[in-house]
Amino acid sequence: MGRSLPLQGIRVANFGWGWLGPVAGQTLSRLGAEVYKVESHVRVDINRTIPPFAGGERDPDRSLQNHAGWAGNGSITLDLKRSEGQELALRLVAVCDVVLENFGPGVMEKLGLGWEPLRAANPRLVMVSMPAAGLFGPLSSVRTYGMSLSSITGLDSLTGYHGGPPVPMENAFADPLGGTIGAFAALLGLHQRRRSGEGQHIDFSQQEGVMQLVGPAFMDFTFNGRVAGPIGNRHPTAAAAPHGVFPCAGEDRWISLAVRDAAEWRGLRAAMDDPAWAEDADFADGAARVAHIDALHERIAAWSRQHDDYALARRLQDFGVPAAPVLNVADLLRDPHYAARGTFIEVEHPLGFRETVYGHYVKTSRGQPAYRPGPTMGEDNRHVFQELLEIPPARFEALVKERVIY
Repeated sequence: MGRSLPLQGIRVANFGWGWLGPVAGQTLSRLGAEVYKVESHVRVDINRTIPPFAGGERDPDRSLQNHAGWAGNGSITLDLKRSEGQELALRLVAVCDVVLENFGPGVMEKLGLGWEPLRAANPRLVMVSMPAAGLFGPLSSVRTYGMSLSSITGLDSLTGYHGGPPVPMENAFADPLGGTIGAFAALLGLHQRRRSGEGQHIDFSQQEGVMQLVGPAFMDFTFNGRVAGPIGNRHPTAAAAPHGVFPCAGEDRWISLAVRDAAEWRGLRAAMDDPAWAEDADFADGAARVAHIDALHERIAAWSRQHDDYALARRLQDFGVPAAPVLNVADLLRDPHYAARGTFIEVEHPLGFRETVYGHYVKTSRGQPAYRPGPTMGEDNRHVFQELLEIPPARFEALVKERVIY
């Protein structure tokens, strides 16, 4: 691990689960923190049940999704429904700086691990709670996953084809977004602790984090009284035309491009070798192009499908037009830019197989932490319980046998 990483010496107990919990811990880990996931065989984290599994065997220690999502986090196992497990968790919190959790409101309290007992165990603790809709309010008990969360923020009402019904995003992007915001909240808590000497409990609502993405539509309603709806790939304020994705040569190959002003329109015309149709009055200026956008897009699509997506993107960029190929997952893994930055890396897992996972997305000039793939369940039990908490070996073995450490 780098010697000068910003969070060197900070220890985190991560009670988080799913996808949001690991991202929060992973982000802090990649800034140098020592992070331990608190989990149990009694109820295996859903993230460990997601295929594919290395070797094809359905094993919670072999989920590639888990290895990528929980990379950088360690793991200890405790049955938190038992009083002995709760006592050990409190002892761990006493030697940590940060606690992360993304359960629904009241869950940590039921486990005897709410803010008051945690603060009693460690007055300087920074606890970050990341429930779906916050710890209080009429929606605080709502049950969601990442995709349904985007529905109650208004975001899903904006996605879909022009004039059609909402088509929600297929991925739970609220989770990694919320995890990153949660990590930032922890940083703010640590910064304030350094100034005041006091810890605090931070209430981060995932809903309110995602809601920032509907800001332009919110402002449009506030100032203009307009309720936005799905518009496909058109510009949300009709400030650009063309604006969308267009087919290219090959199967399911596409390019995105946007033209906002006269200079970019001239660049697009030049890239297309100034076709005669571009002189049409319907495309004379920005307002005309917006008014006749369907016809404009048909013309561009007829031209773009004759070209390779990467080559066409470079040509358009050379003419000053914002454009990019629409990459699929296979493209990402072989893209030279991502390769140069180590966005995806191949690692040897301790269980004896190689896998491709996310690289360090947080990069600092003063060092990078050693890469650690998602942990096997309880791989840090001996270190945490016997070394950090100084539990005698015989007592440790008894707790394992009794399935308190489990």
